[in-house]
Amino acid sequence: MRVLGNYLALNNMTNQNIKKTAALISQNNGSQKIIVLGPTSVGKSALGIILAKKLDGEIVSLDSMQIYKNMDIGTAKPSTEELAVVPHHLIDCQPLSETSDVASFINKAKKVENEILNRNFLPIFVGGTAMYIKAFVDGLFEGPKSSPEIREKLTSIANEKGSEFLHRELLSPIDPITAKKIHPNDLFRIVRAIEVYELTGKPISEQQTQWNQNNKSTEYRLIGLTMPRDLLYKKIEERVDQMMDSGLVDEVKKLMSLGIEKNKTAAQAIGYKEILAHLNGEYSLDRAIELIKRNTRRFAKHQLTWFRKDERIEWFDVTDPNFDD
Repeated sequence: MRVLGNYLALNNMTNQNIKKTAALISQNNGSQKIIVLGPTSVGKSALGIILAKKLDGEIVSLDSMQIYKNMDIGTAKPSTEELAVVPHHLIDCQPLSETSDVASFINKAKKVENEILNRNFLPIFVGGTAMYIKAFVDGLFEGPKSSPEIREKLTSIANEKGSEFLHRELLSPIDPITAKKIHPNDLFRIVRAIEVYELTGKPISEQQTQWNQNNKSTEYRLIGLTMPRDLLYKKIEERVDQMMDSGLVDEVKKLMSLGIEKNKTAAQAIGYKEILAHLNGEYSLDRAIELIKRNTRRFAKHQLTWFRKDERIEWFDVTDPNFDD
């Protein structure tokens, strides 16, 4: 009972600190556009909604998976009640039959941004997909045109052996720097990095010169939420359990009937990939849940590693008991 009481007290403090963070940001923000970022399960959506209410804002999701229709539980989309509080964009708006990549997503986000500004509201961007946030803030890397032949070959290998195989055996040896930045489940980016190397003979990390300028000026205010890793991992495990209780397995069954396995990007999303494997007889449900928790923890660590390199981010620890000091 003491452990449960301490955990509930921690959650209450986290919620209060998110509100305090919103108050501090609102007091000195002016009209600067805001991006709320950080690892999964840390409270980004809650802060975004509070800020939007305080600053006459509209929320734009910078999450690479929430854009897909019917992928609700596993992507932790805002609830119906939350969506009704303030306008949200780039959530639940793209069918599974259409694959989303970084370039098309950023184009959509920039278009929505201009529309919000034209309505005299403040765009507030919320997300944890580090690559998408980086591209949105600092621009896209202009590499060689894609090769259908190379992509087909690499996708075929991934279908047979998994994206982790491509990441470990093909990408890491030729470009270890990029391999450290890309999650082993991110098939699209893995394929692109290998493709660029095969087309140019040079690692994509050597060609992305503008991406090394992590601390150049930006028109956006970058707000990062964090908490101690052990507490973050506890919240991640709690969220996964909630997803299972909310019907993630049934959601994936429905998505299978809608063709999610044909969309290699969506099918590789954490939570969906593991349940798909379970439903296809590869392992038990208990093992699938275990893998979702493990892979989400790894993803959170990857997010923090990426974000910590950017000195432009203002960090707020939502569990700090001395938050006001």
